[in-house]
Amino acid sequence: MAITKLHEIHDRRRSRNVGLGLALGIFVLLMLGLTVVKVTVLDPSRMAQEEVAR
Repeated sequence: MAITKLHEIHDRRRSRNVGLGLALGIFVLLMLGLTVVKVTVLDPSRMAQEEVAR
């Protein structure tokens, strides 16, 4: 049992913090996804050079 009763403003802050946390999490996942795609996608000219080298 809580020592003090929570005020309704605490509930509003909690929901705002959860929303902000979700937004930041989505942003981080988006940046991670873009980074992975950028690193793994090969340049077509580089692919042609690799085929010539074989």
